[in-house]
Amino acid sequence: MSKERKPACEGKVSAIDLDEIDELCSAATPGPWFVRNLDDDRAMGLVAVSTVPDTGRGERWPDFDHREMVAATLVQHPRYVDCADGRWDENAAFIAMAREAVPKLVEEVKRLRQLLYGEPLRRPGTSEVDAGENE
Repeated sequence: MSKERKPACEGKVSAIDLDEIDELCSAATPGPWFVRNLDDDRAMGLVAVSTVPDTGRGERWPDFDHREMVAATLVQHPRYVDCADGRWDENAAFIAMAREAVPKLVEEVKRLRQLLYGEPLRRPGTSEVDAGENE
């Protein structure tokens, strides 16, 4: 026999904690983020996500500032950042895009929840209710 499960959010579309996602976005390195195609110290590929745009020159370590990097999807030497499917560029593009898209999606879902369920809208990154939007 199987028990019927009740939705975690009691009739709402999803139990996603938008405030938690909003807090994570606010705590992360500010965007926008960019994909960088670089070289490591052995002139092997290094695909990273950075706070500055790619120059197109494929800079080789140490000719780029490592403090500008927020993530890497491929580091070949030593090979310690890699993925089995070889989608380094695609993964980096997704990470960089998500920095701008996720906060916008959170705002949109909150706006739609407010329309559907009457939930108060909150200013991004705070617990303050945005009274102007609810009137």
